[in-house]
Amino acid sequence: MPKSEHKRPVSRESRSSQNADDSPRPFLKWAGGKRQLLPRLRRFYPDQFGNYFEPFVGSGAVFFDLHARGLLKGRDALLIDNSQDLVGCYRAVRDQAEVLIRGLRTLAKERQSDPAVHYYDVRDRRFNPMRSHLRDQEPRPLADAYTPELAAMLIYLNRTGFNGLFRQNARGGFNVPVGRYVNPRICDAANLRNAAAALSRTRTRILLGDFSTVLGQAKVDDFVYFDPPYAPLSATASFTSYTSGGFGEEEQVRLQKVVIDLANRGCKVVLSNSTAPLIERLYERDETARRAGLSAHRVPARRAINSKASARGQVLEYIITNVPERGE
Repeated sequence: MPKSEHKRPVSRESRSSQNADDSPRPFLKWAGGKRQLLPRLRRFYPDQFGNYFEPFVGSGAVFFDLHARGLLKGRDALLIDNSQDLVGCYRAVRDQAEVLIRGLRTLAKERQSDPAVHYYDVRDRRFNPMRSHLRDQEPRPLADAYTPELAAMLIYLNRTGFNGLFRQNARGGFNVPVGRYVNPRICDAANLRNAAAALSRTRTRILLGDFSTVLGQAKVDDFVYFDPPYAPLSATASFTSYTSGGFGEEEQVRLQKVVIDLANRGCKVVLSNSTAPLIERLYERDETARRAGLSAHRVPARRAINSKASARGQVLEYIITNVPERGE
């Protein structure tokens, strides 16, 4: 990136520069999605930054928010995730949105006769077999072989499955049961087109990879937002099965080292996580993290992933960052 652009200030007035009707929103529900936390997170968007990196892109709420507010104009953006399905779906939306929209409309029409029967037919007789075939037969990674048909089924299952979860069993099969939705919005064609336009920015790349990939890419003044699977607040609260490998204490420790490395090299880092004792120890009580300039802010948020409605509601979460908080 040219040096003249690298530290260009972000214009706060650019927030209203784009018609709200054209602003993309996440097209997937994703455990831990950050739409409801955006008002808090915006207070830690840096005033100046170079390129943008999101190593756990998930629903992409922060990327789409930055795009809608004009804050990515003239900047490179790299979206990274280790989920083959997520990366494949993002690329299908970007590259073949109209084909995907037609597929979703067909699925929505088919569903009308018997939603539950149709859900399991799509999950067990179409989606999982097609994924399995591509994994076994294609020399390419599944993310590279993803088709618009498969992406349409993923969005359909995501919009109609229980709590919008994406969960795999030990064999890598999608195993979320049907949700209890009366009239879910399966095909939001306008938003899919807006998301495709955002993802089609010539300076946005979508990469399959581990979060540590960012270490080989990010430089001084770049903005990196991490939204990893949260550390569980209790032994029974864990949900990290976005992939069959999970995301445990070892990964959280490895992530902390990446965050500290980036902060020490002068990147603008923002991390979301739970207020679990492990995260408190790694960031709020760790001297190495403090020396890197990281501060841990506890903010209220709502949890909606628990299968028990009584266990959902407002909790405190961490925003861990070396970016000064902006006032209201």
